[in-house]
Amino acid sequence: MADRPRRAGPAGGPWPCVEARLLLRIEYDAHPVDLAVYLSGLYHEASHDLFRLNPQDGPTPRDLFERFVAWAPYRR
Repeated sequence: MADRPRRAGPAGGPWPCVEARLLLRIEYDAHPVDLAVYLSGLYHEASHDLFRLNPQDGPTPRDLFERFVAWAPYRR
């Protein structure tokens, strides 16, 4: 399983980094809806944390959505 989300990936970039995305895709290969639900929950958690802790310079909601949810393979 991909490591629990951190604010930065192993190379210092934002989580989910390329490696974490690959591991999540492998882990949830047969359950893309579950992956979408999991990532949506992380998006909500990150939004809450970042806007509470850093409301002025934090990423936009759209940026967070792209980071946490939009890359997932689930599309209908």
